[in-house]
Amino acid sequence: MWKNKNVWIVLIGEFVVGLGLWAGIIGNLAFMQETVPSDFHKSLILAIGLLAGVAAGPLAGRLIDSSSKKKVLIVASAGRVVAVAFMFIALATNSVLWMLCFLVSLQLAAAFYMPALQAVIPMIVKDRDLITLNGWHMNARTISRIIGTAAAGLLLSYFDVKWLYIASMVMYIVMLGITFTFNLQEQKSAAQAKDKSKGSFKEVYPMLKAHPVVLMTLVLMVIPILFLGSFNLVIMKITEIHQSQSLSGMIYAVEGTAFMLGAVFIKYLTKVMKTGTILFMSVFIIGLMELMLFLADIKLFALLTFALFGFTVGCFFPTTMTIFQRQVPKEYHGRFFSFRNMIDQVLFQVVLLSTGALLDLIGLQWMGVTFGVFSLLLSAYFLMIIRRQKLEMAM
Repeated sequence: MWKNKNVWIVLIGEFVVGLGLWAGIIGNLAFMQETVPSDFHKSLILAIGLLAGVAAGPLAGRLIDSSSKKKVLIVASAGRVVAVAFMFIALATNSVLWMLCFLVSLQLAAAFYMPALQAVIPMIVKDRDLITLNGWHMNARTISRIIGTAAAGLLLSYFDVKWLYIASMVMYIVMLGITFTFNLQEQKSAAQAKDKSKGSFKEVYPMLKAHPVVLMTLVLMVIPILFLGSFNLVIMKITEIHQSQSLSGMIYAVEGTAFMLGAVFIKYLTKVMKTGTILFMSVFIIGLMELMLFLADIKLFALLTFALFGFTVGCFFPTTMTIFQRQVPKEYHGRFFSFRNMIDQVLFQVVLLSTGALLDLIGLQWMGVTFGVFSLLLSAYFLMIIRRQKLEMAM
Protein backbone atom coordinates (compact mmCIF):
# COMPACT_ATOMS: atom_id res chain seq x y z
CA MET A 1 0.00 0.00 0.00
CA TRP A 2 2.77 2.45 0.93
CA LYS A 3 4.34 2.10 -2.55
CA ASN A 4 1.11 3.41 -4.11
CA LYS A 5 1.51 7.04 -5.21
CA ASN A 6 -2.24 7.68 -4.88
CA VAL A 7 -2.12 6.75 -1.16
CA TRP A 8 0.49 9.44 -0.51
CA ILE A 9 -1.53 11.94 -2.55
CA VAL A 10 -4.58 11.29 -0.32
CA LEU A 11 -2.60 11.59 2.94
CA ILE A 12 -0.46 14.60 1.98
CA GLY A 13 -3.49 16.25 0.39
CA GLU A 14 -5.57 15.82 3.56
CA PHE A 15 -2.74 17.30 5.64
CA VAL A 16 -2.29 20.29 3.30
CA VAL A 17 -6.05 20.98 3.10
CA GLY A 18 -6.27 20.75 6.89
CA LEU A 19 -3.56 23.39 7.30
CA GLY A 20 -5.41 25.71 4.92
CA LEU A 21 -8.75 25.01 6.57
CA TRP A 22 -7.58 25.77 10.11
CA ALA A 23 -5.72 28.90 9.02
CA GLY A 24 -9.04 30.07 7.55
CA ILE A 25 -11.05 29.11 10.66
CA ILE A 26 -8.73 31.06 12.98
CA GLY A 27 -8.88 33.97 10.52
CA ASN A 28 -12.70 33.84 10.50
CA LEU A 29 -12.85 34.03 14.30
CA ALA A 30 -10.44 36.99 14.36
CA PHE A 31 -12.39 38.81 11.63
CA MET A 32 -15.75 38.26 13.34
CA GLN A 33 -14.41 39.46 16.69
CA GLU A 34 -13.73 42.82 15.07
CA THR A 35 -16.86 43.12 12.90
CA VAL A 36 -19.64 41.07 14.58
CA PRO A 37 -20.31 42.01 18.23
CA SER A 38 -23.11 39.49 18.88
CA ASP A 39 -22.21 35.84 19.67
CA PHE A 40 -25.60 34.76 18.30
CA HIS A 41 -24.91 36.54 15.00
CA LYS A 42 -21.50 34.83 14.82
CA SER A 43 -23.10 31.40 15.22
CA LEU A 44 -25.76 32.33 12.65
CA ILE A 45 -23.11 33.31 10.09
CA LEU A 46 -21.28 30.02 10.58
CA ALA A 47 -24.55 28.05 10.38
CA ILE A 48 -25.44 29.62 7.00
CA GLY A 49 -22.23 28.25 5.54
CA LEU A 50 -22.98 24.76 6.84
CA LEU A 51 -26.53 24.85 5.50
CA ALA A 52 -25.17 25.68 2.04
CA GLY A 53 -23.10 22.50 2.17
CA VAL A 54 -26.13 20.46 3.21
CA ALA A 55 -28.25 21.93 0.39
CA ALA A 56 -25.61 21.02 -2.19
CA GLY A 57 -25.39 17.40 -1.02
CA PRO A 58 -27.90 15.80 -3.43
CA LEU A 59 -26.39 17.49 -6.49
CA ALA A 60 -22.86 16.60 -5.36
CA GLY A 61 -23.78 12.94 -4.93
CA ARG A 62 -25.33 12.67 -8.38
CA LEU A 63 -22.38 14.35 -10.10
CA ILE A 64 -19.79 12.23 -8.30
CA ASP A 65 -21.55 9.00 -9.34
CA SER A 66 -22.11 10.04 -12.95
CA SER A 67 -18.81 11.74 -13.80
CA SER A 68 -15.05 11.48 -13.27
CA LYS A 69 -14.21 11.67 -9.57
CA LYS A 70 -10.82 13.17 -10.39
CA LYS A 71 -12.51 16.04 -12.25
CA VAL A 72 -14.85 16.62 -9.30
CA LEU A 73 -11.85 16.77 -6.95
CA ILE A 74 -10.03 19.23 -9.25
CA VAL A 75 -13.06 21.54 -9.62
CA ALA A 76 -13.77 21.43 -5.86
CA SER A 77 -10.10 22.21 -5.11
CA ALA A 78 -10.22 25.15 -7.51
CA GLY A 79 -13.43 26.28 -5.79
CA ARG A 80 -11.56 26.54 -2.49
CA VAL A 81 -9.00 28.87 -4.08
CA VAL A 82 -11.78 31.07 -5.47
CA ALA A 83 -13.51 31.08 -2.08
CA VAL A 84 -10.46 32.60 -0.35
CA ALA A 85 -10.49 35.42 -2.93
CA PHE A 86 -13.91 36.45 -1.53
CA MET A 87 -12.34 36.75 1.91
CA PHE A 88 -9.71 39.18 0.64
CA ILE A 89 -12.55 41.38 -0.61
CA ALA A 90 -14.21 41.06 2.82
CA LEU A 91 -11.01 42.23 4.51
CA ALA A 92 -10.59 45.15 2.12
CA THR A 93 -14.20 46.34 2.54
CA ASN A 94 -14.72 45.15 6.15
CA SER A 95 -17.87 43.45 4.84
CA VAL A 96 -19.61 40.54 6.59
CA LEU A 97 -21.58 39.90 3.37
CA TRP A 98 -18.39 39.01 1.48
CA MET A 99 -17.40 36.79 4.38
CA LEU A 100 -20.69 34.96 3.93
CA CYS A 101 -19.82 34.46 0.26
CA PHE A 102 -16.50 32.98 1.41
CA LEU A 103 -18.15 30.59 3.89
CA VAL A 104 -20.87 29.48 1.47
CA SER A 105 -18.45 28.87 -1.43
CA LEU A 106 -16.02 27.00 0.85
CA GLN A 107 -18.80 24.72 2.13
CA LEU A 108 -20.03 24.14 -1.42
CA ALA A 109 -16.52 23.05 -2.43
CA ALA A 110 -16.32 20.75 0.60
CA ALA A 111 -19.75 19.26 -0.24
CA PHE A 112 -18.25 17.98 -3.51
CA TYR A 113 -14.68 17.30 -2.39
CA MET A 114 -15.21 15.14 0.72
CA PRO A 115 -17.69 12.57 -0.73
CA ALA A 116 -15.58 12.32 -3.91
CA LEU A 117 -12.45 11.62 -1.86
CA GLN A 118 -14.27 9.01 0.25
CA ALA A 119 -15.42 7.34 -2.97
CA VAL A 120 -11.85 7.41 -4.38
CA ILE A 121 -10.21 5.64 -1.41
CA PRO A 122 -11.65 2.14 -2.18
CA MET A 123 -10.51 2.62 -5.80
CA ILE A 124 -6.82 3.05 -4.96
CA VAL A 125 -6.15 0.28 -2.40
CA LYS A 126 -7.08 -3.36 -1.94
CA ASP A 127 -9.92 -4.27 0.41
CA ARG A 128 -7.56 -5.54 3.11
CA ASP A 129 -5.80 -2.14 3.22
CA LEU A 130 -8.95 -0.02 3.47
CA ILE A 131 -9.08 0.20 7.26
CA THR A 132 -5.37 1.07 7.44
CA LEU A 133 -5.71 3.89 4.92
CA ASN A 134 -8.88 5.18 6.58
CA GLY A 135 -7.05 5.26 9.92
CA TRP A 136 -4.02 7.12 8.55
CA HIS A 137 -6.29 9.48 6.61
CA MET A 138 -7.95 10.50 9.88
CA ASN A 139 -4.56 10.82 11.54
CA ALA A 140 -3.43 13.19 8.78
CA ARG A 141 -6.54 15.28 9.49
CA THR A 142 -5.86 15.28 13.24
CA ILE A 143 -2.18 16.22 12.84
CA SER A 144 -3.11 19.06 10.46
CA ARG A 145 -5.63 20.32 13.06
CA ILE A 146 -3.00 20.36 15.81
CA ILE A 147 -0.27 21.97 13.69
CA GLY A 148 -2.69 24.24 11.82
CA THR A 149 -4.27 25.78 14.92
CA ALA A 150 -0.89 26.26 16.63
CA ALA A 151 0.73 27.80 13.53
CA ALA A 152 -2.27 30.03 12.80
CA GLY A 153 -2.36 31.29 16.38
CA LEU A 154 1.36 32.07 16.24
CA LEU A 155 1.02 33.79 12.85
CA LEU A 156 -1.85 35.91 14.15
CA SER A 157 0.29 37.04 17.10
CA TYR A 158 2.86 38.68 14.83
CA PHE A 159 1.09 39.47 11.56
CA ASP A 160 -2.18 40.88 10.25
CA VAL A 161 -5.14 38.51 9.79
CA LYS A 162 -4.79 38.72 5.98
CA TRP A 163 -1.66 36.57 6.23
CA LEU A 164 -3.76 33.70 7.54
CA TYR A 165 -5.80 33.80 4.35
CA ILE A 166 -2.67 34.13 2.23
CA ALA A 167 -1.37 30.97 3.94
CA SER A 168 -4.76 29.31 3.42
CA MET A 169 -4.78 30.17 -0.31
CA VAL A 170 -1.23 28.87 -0.75
CA MET A 171 -2.25 25.55 0.85
CA TYR A 172 -5.30 25.27 -1.40
CA ILE A 173 -3.25 26.03 -4.52
CA VAL A 174 -0.75 23.34 -3.49
CA MET A 175 -3.66 20.92 -3.02
CA LEU A 176 -5.02 21.79 -6.46
CA GLY A 177 -1.63 20.94 -7.97
CA ILE A 178 -1.44 17.67 -6.03
CA THR A 179 -4.93 16.65 -7.20
CA PHE A 180 -3.83 16.78 -10.86
CA THR A 181 -1.30 14.00 -10.10
CA PHE A 182 -3.99 11.44 -9.17
CA ASN A 183 -3.83 8.33 -11.35
CA LEU A 184 -7.31 6.82 -11.25
CA GLN A 185 -8.71 4.08 -13.48
CA GLU A 186 -12.32 5.19 -13.38
CA GLN A 187 -13.57 5.77 -16.92
CA LYS A 188 -15.25 2.36 -17.03
CA SER A 189 -16.86 2.66 -13.59
CA ALA A 190 -18.26 6.12 -14.39
CA ALA A 191 -19.87 4.74 -17.53
CA GLN A 192 -21.30 1.82 -15.59
CA ALA A 193 -22.82 4.22 -13.09
CA LYS A 194 -24.65 6.01 -15.91
CA ASP A 195 -25.99 2.75 -17.30
CA LYS A 196 -27.02 1.16 -14.02
CA SER A 197 -28.50 4.15 -12.27
CA LYS A 198 -30.67 7.10 -13.17
CA GLY A 199 -28.53 9.10 -10.77
CA SER A 200 -31.39 10.11 -8.50
CA PHE A 201 -30.48 10.96 -4.93
CA LYS A 202 -33.69 9.23 -3.82
CA GLU A 203 -32.18 5.89 -4.87
CA VAL A 204 -30.03 6.01 -1.71
CA TYR A 205 -33.05 5.12 0.47
CA PRO A 206 -33.97 1.78 -1.18
CA MET A 207 -30.23 0.95 -1.25
CA LEU A 208 -30.11 1.44 2.53
CA LYS A 209 -33.12 -0.86 2.99
CA ALA A 210 -31.38 -3.49 0.89
CA HIS A 211 -28.21 -3.20 3.04
CA PRO A 212 -29.41 -3.20 6.69
CA VAL A 213 -25.84 -3.30 8.06
CA VAL A 214 -25.06 0.00 6.31
CA LEU A 215 -28.26 1.57 7.68
CA MET A 216 -27.55 0.32 11.19
CA THR A 217 -23.95 1.60 11.10
CA LEU A 218 -25.20 4.97 9.87
CA VAL A 219 -27.60 5.22 12.82
CA LEU A 220 -24.92 4.11 15.31
CA MET A 221 -22.79 7.08 14.24
CA VAL A 222 -25.22 9.21 16.27
CA ILE A 223 -23.49 7.92 19.43
CA PRO A 224 -20.03 9.47 18.90
CA ILE A 225 -21.63 12.57 17.38
CA LEU A 226 -23.42 13.16 20.71
CA PHE A 227 -19.98 13.51 22.27
CA LEU A 228 -18.25 15.27 19.37
CA GLY A 229 -21.06 17.78 18.78
CA SER A 230 -20.96 18.82 22.43
CA PHE A 231 -17.16 18.61 22.65
CA ASN A 232 -16.18 22.29 22.94
CA LEU A 233 -19.09 23.24 25.21
CA VAL A 234 -18.35 20.30 27.53
CA ILE A 235 -14.66 21.25 27.77
CA MET A 236 -15.59 24.86 28.52
CA LYS A 237 -17.91 23.64 31.28
CA ILE A 238 -15.22 21.38 32.78
CA THR A 239 -12.72 24.26 32.85
CA GLU A 240 -15.35 26.35 34.65
CA ILE A 241 -15.91 23.59 37.23
CA HIS A 242 -12.18 23.29 37.94
CA GLN A 243 -11.42 27.01 37.48
CA SER A 244 -8.47 26.05 35.28
CA GLN A 245 -7.99 27.25 31.69
CA SER A 246 -4.88 25.08 31.35
CA LEU A 247 -7.08 21.99 31.80
CA SER A 248 -8.73 22.59 28.42
CA GLY A 249 -5.35 22.40 26.68
CA MET A 250 -4.56 19.17 28.52
CA ILE A 251 -7.90 17.65 27.49
CA TYR A 252 -7.45 18.59 23.81
CA ALA A 253 -3.90 17.18 23.83
CA VAL A 254 -4.91 13.92 25.56
CA GLU A 255 -7.92 13.37 23.27
CA GLY A 256 -6.00 14.15 20.07
CA THR A 257 -3.08 11.89 20.99
CA ALA A 258 -5.40 9.05 22.00
CA PHE A 259 -7.35 9.42 18.74
CA MET A 260 -4.19 9.01 16.66
CA LEU A 261 -3.13 5.96 18.68
CA GLY A 262 -6.56 4.39 18.15
CA ALA A 263 -6.47 5.04 14.40
CA VAL A 264 -3.12 3.20 14.20
CA PHE A 265 -4.10 0.41 16.63
CA ILE A 266 -7.24 -0.50 14.68
CA LYS A 267 -5.10 -2.20 11.99
CA TYR A 268 -3.89 -4.74 14.56
CA LEU A 269 -7.28 -5.03 16.27
CA THR A 270 -8.91 -6.24 13.04
CA LYS A 271 -6.54 -9.22 13.02
CA VAL A 272 -7.98 -10.59 16.26
CA MET A 273 -11.57 -9.29 16.25
CA LYS A 274 -14.50 -9.32 13.84
CA THR A 275 -15.83 -6.05 12.45
CA GLY A 276 -19.12 -6.30 14.33
CA THR A 277 -17.29 -6.90 17.62
CA ILE A 278 -15.10 -3.81 17.11
CA LEU A 279 -18.09 -1.67 16.13
CA PHE A 280 -20.28 -2.61 19.10
CA MET A 281 -17.41 -2.61 21.58
CA SER A 282 -16.65 0.96 20.44
CA VAL A 283 -20.20 2.29 20.80
CA PHE A 284 -20.64 0.66 24.23
CA ILE A 285 -17.36 2.20 25.43
CA ILE A 286 -18.39 5.62 24.07
CA GLY A 287 -21.71 5.29 25.94
CA LEU A 288 -19.81 4.51 29.15
CA MET A 289 -17.53 7.51 28.56
CA GLU A 290 -20.60 9.72 28.27
CA LEU A 291 -21.78 8.32 31.63
CA MET A 292 -18.33 9.10 33.07
CA LEU A 293 -19.02 12.80 32.54
CA PHE A 294 -20.99 12.47 35.78
CA LEU A 295 -17.56 12.39 37.47
CA ALA A 296 -16.17 15.33 35.48
CA ASP A 297 -15.70 17.30 38.70
CA ILE A 298 -12.74 14.98 39.41
CA LYS A 299 -9.85 16.09 37.18
CA LEU A 300 -8.38 12.59 36.72
CA PHE A 301 -11.72 11.18 35.55
CA ALA A 302 -12.21 14.12 33.17
CA LEU A 303 -8.83 13.43 31.51
CA LEU A 304 -9.42 9.66 31.50
CA THR A 305 -12.85 10.11 29.90
CA PHE A 306 -11.48 12.11 26.98
CA ALA A 307 -8.45 9.86 26.57
CA LEU A 308 -10.60 6.70 26.32
CA PHE A 309 -13.11 8.50 24.10
CA GLY A 310 -10.36 9.67 21.73
CA PHE A 311 -8.86 6.18 21.48
CA THR A 312 -12.26 4.55 20.92
CA VAL A 313 -13.33 7.06 18.27
CA GLY A 314 -9.96 6.51 16.56
CA CYS A 315 -10.99 2.84 16.22
CA PHE A 316 -14.67 3.53 15.47
CA PHE A 317 -14.48 5.88 12.49
CA PRO A 318 -12.03 3.86 10.33
CA THR A 319 -14.20 0.80 11.00
CA THR A 320 -17.45 2.49 9.97
CA MET A 321 -15.84 4.08 6.91
CA THR A 322 -14.52 0.69 5.81
CA ILE A 323 -17.96 -0.89 6.27
CA PHE A 324 -19.46 1.82 4.06
CA GLN A 325 -16.77 1.51 1.39
CA ARG A 326 -17.06 -2.27 1.30
CA GLN A 327 -20.81 -2.81 1.58
CA VAL A 328 -22.26 0.17 -0.30
CA PRO A 329 -22.27 -0.64 -4.05
CA LYS A 330 -19.63 1.47 -5.84
CA GLU A 331 -22.20 3.05 -8.18
CA TYR A 332 -23.82 4.62 -5.09
CA HIS A 333 -20.65 5.86 -3.38
CA GLY A 334 -20.97 9.51 -4.39
CA ARG A 335 -24.61 9.82 -3.39
CA PHE A 336 -24.19 7.79 -0.20
CA PHE A 337 -21.18 9.74 1.10
CA SER A 338 -22.92 13.03 0.25
CA PHE A 339 -25.97 11.78 2.16
CA ARG A 340 -23.79 10.81 5.12
CA ASN A 341 -22.04 14.19 5.17
CA MET A 342 -25.41 15.94 5.13
CA ILE A 343 -26.60 13.88 8.10
CA ASP A 344 -23.36 14.59 9.99
CA GLN A 345 -23.65 18.35 9.52
CA VAL A 346 -27.33 18.47 10.55
CA LEU A 347 -26.73 16.22 13.58
CA PHE A 348 -23.77 18.34 14.72
CA GLN A 349 -25.96 21.44 14.72
CA VAL A 350 -28.82 19.66 16.55
CA VAL A 351 -26.44 18.23 19.18
CA LEU A 352 -24.76 21.61 19.62
CA LEU A 353 -28.09 23.36 20.28
CA SER A 354 -29.34 20.50 22.49
CA THR A 355 -26.13 20.55 24.53
CA GLY A 356 -26.49 24.26 25.23
CA ALA A 357 -30.07 23.75 26.38
CA LEU A 358 -29.29 20.67 28.53
CA LEU A 359 -26.29 22.35 30.19
CA ASP A 360 -28.60 25.20 31.24
CA LEU A 361 -31.44 22.92 32.34
CA ILE A 362 -29.80 19.93 34.05
CA GLY A 363 -26.05 20.60 34.10
CA LEU A 364 -23.05 18.71 32.74
CA GLN A 365 -23.25 15.60 34.93
CA TRP A 366 -26.88 14.75 34.20
CA MET A 367 -26.47 15.63 30.52
CA GLY A 368 -23.69 13.02 30.43
CA VAL A 369 -26.02 10.49 32.06
CA THR A 370 -28.77 11.30 29.52
CA PHE A 371 -26.41 10.89 26.54
CA GLY A 372 -24.85 7.75 28.04
CA VAL A 373 -28.14 5.97 28.75
CA PHE A 374 -29.46 6.80 25.27
CA SER A 375 -26.22 5.53 23.64
CA LEU A 376 -26.18 2.27 25.60
CA LEU A 377 -29.86 1.56 24.89
CA LEU A 378 -29.40 2.27 21.17
CA SER A 379 -26.30 0.03 21.06
CA ALA A 380 -28.10 -2.79 22.88
CA TYR A 381 -31.10 -2.52 20.55
CA PHE A 382 -29.03 -2.88 17.37
CA LEU A 383 -26.91 -5.64 18.89
CA MET A 384 -30.11 -7.64 19.47
CA ILE A 385 -31.16 -7.02 15.86
CA ILE A 386 -27.78 -8.20 14.55
CA ARG A 387 -27.95 -11.41 16.58
CA ARG A 388 -31.62 -12.06 15.84
CA GLN A 389 -31.26 -11.56 12.07
CA LYS A 390 -27.72 -13.01 11.96
CA LEU A 391 -26.46 -10.16 9.77
CA GLU A 392 -22.92 -10.43 8.41
CA MET A 393 -20.51 -7.60 9.21
CA ALA A 394 -17.26 -9.27 8.18
CA MET A 395 -14.57 -7.09 6.62
